Amino acid sequence: MSDDLLFLPLTEQAKLLKSRKVSSMELTQAYLSALETRGRALNAVAEITAELALLQARQADREMAEGKYRGILHGIPYGAKDLFATKGIPTRWGSPAHQEQVFEHDATVIERLRRAGAVLVAKLAMIELAGAGGYEYAHASATGACLNPWNTSRWAGGSSSGSGAAVSAGAVSFALGTETWGSITVPAAFCGVTGLRPTYGRVSRYGAMALSWTMDKVGPMARSAEDCAHILQAIAGYDPRDASSASQPFQYRFSRWKGHRFRIGLLPVDFTQNKAPDAERCFHAVLEVFRKRKMELVEVKLPDLPYDESAEMIIMAEGSSAFENLIRSGRVNALADQSQVAGLLSGLAIPAADYLRAMRVRSEALRAMHKVFATCEVLMAPTLLQGAPPVARSLNETWVNMGGNGGFANLTGLPSVSVPMGFTGDGLPLGLEIIGAPYEEAKILALAQVFQQETDWHRRRPPMP
Repeated sequence: MSDDLLFLPLTEQAKLLKSRKVSSMELTQAYLSALETRGRALNAVAEITAELALLQARQADREMAEGKYRGILHGIPYGAKDLFATKGIPTRWGSPAHQEQVFEHDATVIERLRRAGAVLVAKLAMIELAGAGGYEYAHASATGACLNPWNTSRWAGGSSSGSGAAVSAGAVSFALGTETWGSITVPAAFCGVTGLRPTYGRVSRYGAMALSWTMDKVGPMARSAEDCAHILQAIAGYDPRDASSASQPFQYRFSRWKGHRFRIGLLPVDFTQNKAPDAERCFHAVLEVFRKRKMELVEVKLPDLPYDESAEMIIMAEGSSAFENLIRSGRVNALADQSQVAGLLSGLAIPAADYLRAMRVRSEALRAMHKVFATCEVLMAPTLLQGAPPVARSLNETWVNMGGNGGFANLTGLPSVSVPMGFTGDGLPLGLEIIGAPYEEAKILALAQVFQQETDWHRRRPPMP
């Protein structure tokens, strides 16, 4: 089988499967091989689920041969970040302290993808405990530092590291990730793939490791915005086992947005101060694409609130609470990054008054975002201002001038999609982020799809053997 097939968007793979030009078994075996080679070489793999995958692929082929087509994900191989429970398969949370952990149930998103006919080929590497205590090094994982397919001396990004790297390297068709603050959009930008962070509550978190109960989101990473839309349709919706899950249905028809002239709010970005000429060049090219499509571009400014500080306070307090038993048992010392240990310990000492103050800021920020979206339909900026940092250096050093929009958007639970928009001078991907109002994933995905109709950045492949 040609390697080219592994890098096709799932929408194109689905057509080949439905017409039976390719079988799910053939596609699954090819991805299993890619996981064993490229995936493992990048430290992107936590567990290859070959036995289950081949069973599901056989079933998909049999059903399609009988005319029982479940939809566009039927027979498509995917990977899941290793914090989603998978019955009888290790779920280690990227943590050296959880290497023997096995659940006897599936996470809701795993169940829903199984019903859609998707084939689970791997659990994918992640930062230990999704970075609950604040990590300093990329090697903060039981599987080691996850390497970037575009340059293996660079980082794939966290905490959904393996999900971003595996999609980018053609080792899975798509992957599930989670985001509390940047854990989908960052690896998507660094690895040159499309990553969707849905609205808080849009996707059930039952069976997913909890880091921050009021900020965790589940979303897909794939080759295109259209791919992400199909995946979101399969996994979104109310779940009685997750009280935070929303009942609003998600349906996506790109044709509904054909010819729509979006009013795009441009977030302020200081390219000069952040020494980001490559991001500035790529972003200006993005604006030209949208001007050509007659979109309205307006400058917006967020109200002056301590978004980042409040988000950090909430994550620290809720994260330490989520892992209190681990901390007090002493097993926390098994974590690979000692900064994580120190951060989790300090989180237990956060005064209730500080946590409640951060929650009040969140309420004010939600009101502020409502006013912002009264002036525009979506917000837009570079996802980050630099390419992926060196894998061996401290993030405290390499994150300088990185920029990003994760603080205010995650604090307020807004949906976002990061799509490739070009490269740095040394060949590292850069991402474009489009942020929407709550439950308006269809808008941001439609605008992202417009951009991907006009460009081919999302079809570029890393120079891996």
